[in-house]
Amino acid sequence: MVTRDDEAPSKAGDASVALAEAIQHEHDLTFWEAAKLYPKAVGWSAFVSIGVIMLAFDPQIIGNMFAMPQFQKDFGFELDGEYVISASWQTGLSLGNPIGQVVGALFSAYPLELFGRKWTFFGCILLTACLVFIQFFARSIEVLLVGELLGGLVLGCYVVIGPTYASEVCPMALRGFLTSYTNLCFVTGQLLGNGVTAGTATLDTHWAYSIPFALQWFWVLVIIPGIFFIPESPWWLLRKGRTEEARDALRRLSSEKVDVDATLAVIAETDRLELEMEAGNTYMDTIKGVNLRRTEISTGVYTTQVLSGIYLINYGTYFFQQAGLETQNAFYMGIGFLAVGWVCTVLSWFLIARFGRRRIFNVGLFVLIILMFIIGILDSIPGRPSGVAWAESSLMLIWNGIYDLSIGPITFVILGECSATRVRSKTIAVATAAQAVVGIAMTVAIPYMINPAEANMQGKLGYFFGGLGVFCLIWAYFRIPETKGRTYEELDILFERKIPARKFKGYQVDIAAVTADT
Repeated sequence: MVTRDDEAPSKAGDASVALAEAIQHEHDLTFWEAAKLYPKAVGWSAFVSIGVIMLAFDPQIIGNMFAMPQFQKDFGFELDGEYVISASWQTGLSLGNPIGQVVGALFSAYPLELFGRKWTFFGCILLTACLVFIQFFARSIEVLLVGELLGGLVLGCYVVIGPTYASEVCPMALRGFLTSYTNLCFVTGQLLGNGVTAGTATLDTHWAYSIPFALQWFWVLVIIPGIFFIPESPWWLLRKGRTEEARDALRRLSSEKVDVDATLAVIAETDRLELEMEAGNTYMDTIKGVNLRRTEISTGVYTTQVLSGIYLINYGTYFFQQAGLETQNAFYMGIGFLAVGWVCTVLSWFLIARFGRRRIFNVGLFVLIILMFIIGILDSIPGRPSGVAWAESSLMLIWNGIYDLSIGPITFVILGECSATRVRSKTIAVATAAQAVVGIAMTVAIPYMINPAEANMQGKLGYFFGGLGVFCLIWAYFRIPETKGRTYEELDILFERKIPARKFKGYQVDIAAVTADT
């Protein structure tokens, strides 16, 4: 006769085997198989990421307005027969978005944990709809500054909500694509901002800048009707003890062929493992134990985006204008600049499917550094020939393409994969805030570096960002691990065992043995 004590090891062993089989099944899924099994997860993830388009649109139109004649006339001062916006006001207006990312990102983690991903997103949409009124009706630069600061506080939440939701609703085979989609939303928002301001730049009334502000309401109207149907994150629901709701959310995110109970078991096991590793869910827990390393990696890859020169995109049209292009040509170059970025972000999905995160990031960053130094060298040619302006602008076009093939999208993949599930929203918030703090420094510095009344560095900025990129590349080589093809539980184990970054790829993890031991 078999006693309960005899049955317990057998049941535990069966559970371990079943869990290992479920994880192996996730490993075996191809992209197309996963897309067929989770089509609704793909759709809802893309829908929630629309907020990132709004986040990117606002600073882009502000940056372009500095080169807009009517905006310069209404909000600037006359200098040598032309109207200009002073570097101090350019800095002040541009600071709204990065300051918002610092405060908004750190604050967003609290409602995300208390109310969930869905209702936090809804609250942000309503606040954005209200705050756009300040920007739209602003007729003084002081009022516009208030609108940018308040609007930026809410916009900063979207960059946490989007990647967090995407990383929690999709299987491993789709994870890289849906988290990197965040970068496509950034580029889409920037591209739309360039297109709209190029279309209104020639208007000689306040509508030249009022129309771009008003178009932010379009996204609010797109999002609100669908927001009530968004499935909540099953990871969040399970951590709140709402198992049945988590099971229902998984059913709504997947097709009928998916074994929802097995998927839920993997989520529960990962959460249990992190609890045993003493992974809490407060901000302090993001820098405790192994989470310190995970937060460092997340923060490092995100700030590298800024240090490599991406904030120049917000001043793209103004940069091209100061480099020597005519105003309309500068606007057209700005559109082409981001159109290339959009196409390259889509093409990056083919790289993500074939190559590892570590390789894409490091090789891409290396190429960006080389291009920046070439731009700086061209600008140092004595006499600065007339063709240099177009050469620098063309190289910036190529730079942007390489960025959106590599460190642009892959950063959001690494953010989602390196953060522990229990503190994912807070880790992404900390990384976003750190990135935004560095962004604030760049927002203060760049107007002074390119303004003709100040440093007037033009293409010599290539030396500055190329040099910063070298330091980032050294850090990335030694610190960024290979996370491709790993489940969240496997990543927890690799970080817990303190495997060096360069050995992540080849390290073997026996999930069944780990589960049985714990």
